[in-house]
Amino acid sequence: MFGYRVPAPDEAMLISGGRAGRNGAPFRVVTGHGAFILPVFRKVRFLTLAMCEAEVSETCVTKQGIALNVRSVIAFKVGNDAESIINAGQRFLSDQDQMSTLTGRIFAGHLRSIIGSMTVEEIVTERQKLAIEVLDGSKAEMAKIGLTVDSLQIQSIDDMNTGYIDAMAAPHTAAIQRQAQIAQAQATQAAAEAQQESERNQAEYARKTAVVQAAYKAEVDRAQAEAGQAGPLSQAQAQREVIAAQTELAAREAELRQQQLVAEVVRPAEADAQRVRILAQAEAERMKIQAEAAASHDRVALDRMLIDQLPQIVREAASGLSGANVNILNGADGLGEIAAGLVGQGLTILDAVKKNLSTSTDETGIQQRRLPEKPGGTDA
Repeated sequence: MFGYRVPAPDEAMLISGGRAGRNGAPFRVVTGHGAFILPVFRKVRFLTLAMCEAEVSETCVTKQGIALNVRSVIAFKVGNDAESIINAGQRFLSDQDQMSTLTGRIFAGHLRSIIGSMTVEEIVTERQKLAIEVLDGSKAEMAKIGLTVDSLQIQSIDDMNTGYIDAMAAPHTAAIQRQAQIAQAQATQAAAEAQQESERNQAEYARKTAVVQAAYKAEVDRAQAEAGQAGPLSQAQAQREVIAAQTELAAREAELRQQQLVAEVVRPAEADAQRVRILAQAEAERMKIQAEAAASHDRVALDRMLIDQLPQIVREAASGLSGANVNILNGADGLGEIAAGLVGQGLTILDAVKKNLSTSTDETGIQQRRLPEKPGGTDA
């Protein structure tokens, strides 16, 4: 819009002409909004409200008479209130760069005054105290010209090669150096101990690793040896099993052969021997019977007939025994029992025949003894 002006956020618009401003100021202050300006009748100027900087490098004499070169930096600006803007506008509107120059001079004077009341030790060790006293001393003067100080920083303090600050710092430097040397020695010792501990740990780890590797190698070698021996061992075991089976088979074959020999040779021989014994017993019995028959005249014919028949009976029984497939459980004793049984049976038969014959003979004798009486009767 024609004639309408707006100041920047960090500016104050000063409008002169027309009615007077606040508190009799020759201009009206506008900040944060615009205003309509009548051409020709009004004049507009802008005053910066931005942060400004001033550097101060001043040679000051301390309370001890020692000259120090002090460098500092001041950060300042025009106050935000209308009174500060009016005061700064009346002094710096035409040449706003003068604000830094004037601020530096004001702070240089207060810096010399305050340093003159302090010792070098206080200045060096209490820089913050120095900055606060300079700010407090310059606050009223800065307010009169519409400026406010945000900060004051003491950048450096130099004794201009007199060596006072170095001498003052020498004990502290020596103590610090001692502490540094002690700390360095302790650090070196700690580093050496740490190195030794690390070497010990490495050696211990290497030892354990070697032990584990040796154990692992021994286990691998043992497994390989066992694997290498597994084939021969299994083969030997198989051979042992084959030999055991062959031995058992041979034992079974020997036992079977023994049984065959017993069945084929021993038992027939035992049967023949038993047959011979039976024949001998029969012959003895025959002789006995012959003797008994000789003693008894009446029974001679009968006994001889029995005696003649008895060996034949026994011989037939023995022939049947030698040709028969008889399983003898108890060897020669079993054959003896069979032969004795045959003889006993023959004797039993013989006894029965004798009894029958005796009865018949007796009856015949009785009859014979009775017969002679018939002829008498017959003759009669």
